[in-house]
Amino acid sequence: MHPTDITDPDYFHKVVDCQWACPAHTPVPEYIRLIAAGRYSDAYMINWRSNVFPGILGRTCDRPCEPACRRGRVEAAPVAICRLKRVAADFKDDISARLPRRAATPNGKRIALVGGGPASLTVARDLAPLGYDCTIFDREQKPGGMVRTQIPRFRLPEEVIDEECGYVLGLGATFAGNTAIDSLKALLAQDYDAVFVGCGAPRGRDLDIPGRREAAAHVHIGIEWLANVSFGHVDRIGKRVIVLGGGNTAMDCCRSSRRLGGEDVKVVVRSGYEEMKASPWEKEDAMHEGIPIFNFLVPKEFTHENGRLTGVVFEKVAPEFDAKGRRKLVPTGEPDQHFPCDDVLVAVGQENAFPWIERDIGIAFDDHGMPVVDPRTFASTHPKVFFGGDAAFGPKNIIWAVAHGHEAAVSIDKLLSGEDVAERPLPAVTVISQKMGIHEWSYDNAISQDRRFRVPHRDKVVALADIKAEVELGYDLELALKEADRCLNCDVQTVFTGPLCIECDACADICPMDCITFTANGDEDDLRTRLRAPAPNPEQDLYVSEALKTTRVMVKDEDVCLHCGLCAERCPTGAWDMRKYLIDTTHAGQPAGHPCQQPRRSAA
Repeated sequence: MHPTDITDPDYFHKVVDCQWACPAHTPVPEYIRLIAAGRYSDAYMINWRSNVFPGILGRTCDRPCEPACRRGRVEAAPVAICRLKRVAADFKDDISARLPRRAATPNGKRIALVGGGPASLTVARDLAPLGYDCTIFDREQKPGGMVRTQIPRFRLPEEVIDEECGYVLGLGATFAGNTAIDSLKALLAQDYDAVFVGCGAPRGRDLDIPGRREAAAHVHIGIEWLANVSFGHVDRIGKRVIVLGGGNTAMDCCRSSRRLGGEDVKVVVRSGYEEMKASPWEKEDAMHEGIPIFNFLVPKEFTHENGRLTGVVFEKVAPEFDAKGRRKLVPTGEPDQHFPCDDVLVAVGQENAFPWIERDIGIAFDDHGMPVVDPRTFASTHPKVFFGGDAAFGPKNIIWAVAHGHEAAVSIDKLLSGEDVAERPLPAVTVISQKMGIHEWSYDNAISQDRRFRVPHRDKVVALADIKAEVELGYDLELALKEADRCLNCDVQTVFTGPLCIECDACADICPMDCITFTANGDEDDLRTRLRAPAPNPEQDLYVSEALKTTRVMVKDEDVCLHCGLCAERCPTGAWDMRKYLIDTTHAGQPAGHPCQQPRRSAA
């Protein structure tokens, strides 16, 4: 193998798997270390720069970072990255003075943002401080979009939404509530320099099965019902409730039903339990509240009597795979099952709805009715119109909408500055040695043996009695410190300097994971089998040195390295060093002197 080029920012970025997996590339180990040091406001601001809504996401994110967490490779459970984000939000000081200032002088450019959800708010967060006149249009009275309308208050208190949306509007963006946009052509005619569409996927899918029309009064579309609950238009439901669907919306519907009078609440899903789209913790929380989940049942008919819903008939199915491994659900032939109920909540998916976008204004749509959007720039086929969030590529989580918003803001800023939208700015790369002495580092490199700490929950009886009572109470400071100590500091890299190495193998001897090997070079497949501990994960690169004096090479398996620093402590010549490798993604409007615009720095 050729020597590893550690001057490429993507190499060590990929080693920080949690940041690599986060769509907004939040520097996870950096903010967790700050939490461990009691610097909660600093940790919040690092989050705020990248993911904009630390308090909201610390409660509701679908946590793509956690399956990637390196801790999960050496024990069962990853670090509670998401809930530590909430710690920063819960225990920060007043950070108002640390936010960007409003632009002293407007730049004369006007941006219209359709939809008041996280994607539009992120675009406004990035562009308003640069002097852009950003106006956010939304049919609801308050900003937040689906964050406010579809996430129940027992998961996300309204004051957290108000606070973090308020930070964005405080930067100079204007929120035009109670203002539905019903014509993009008319909006473009108002001479906006750019339009960002972040209206989400606002239409819930329905079920066209017998009895739907006759039982319509008690069959509700899940996301619409949740919005009515959120705004206080609905405050009760029948005692027997069936929720159809296996996503997070279904979990919110069933748990909300328990709090509004549902005594016998069931979730019924056509797929298997493991295939449900709901996050594992959402399913666990539902079952903890006494809500059973029935799988492999397909609704066939709503039963009714004299205009009143009486139940749902289900057909039992099972998975069947063809020769190419493709799965389909086929009837088992078992007798149909009838579940009596008073109300049904349909949460089988969401769809985009663009009746307000005329088809003659230069925006192309695909065969599924979705706009044709560039996945890197988020530009549509109309030169002034950009999309992001669920409106761009269909329903996903809040953190994806934030990531889209950042990229769209870069594109809008480049477009209106006369630059090429396709040229994306490089990230900022900072490399700092952590050495404080021969055997001392500026970070805590001790490896905690603790298992993941459970987040405290409100007593179930109390929680079910009040739909606004937040169920998760969050970590207290003691638990937060213990959980933060589980982080392996994956951004503090083991950097090897070959000319200093005397090939004593002391580092290999002391490594607790046997991930350092001195051996003859070879091709990658061969080399992976000849290491002290074989490296079977090809998705994680090997760190390979140049040829040493004996012609051997040093090979380190990045997959299981604990970043404990023992190799650097043991090395008698200083060939190993521990260096914090911080990557900061670029946002709109970085000045020429910003590190993002400077040449990549070497880690050597």
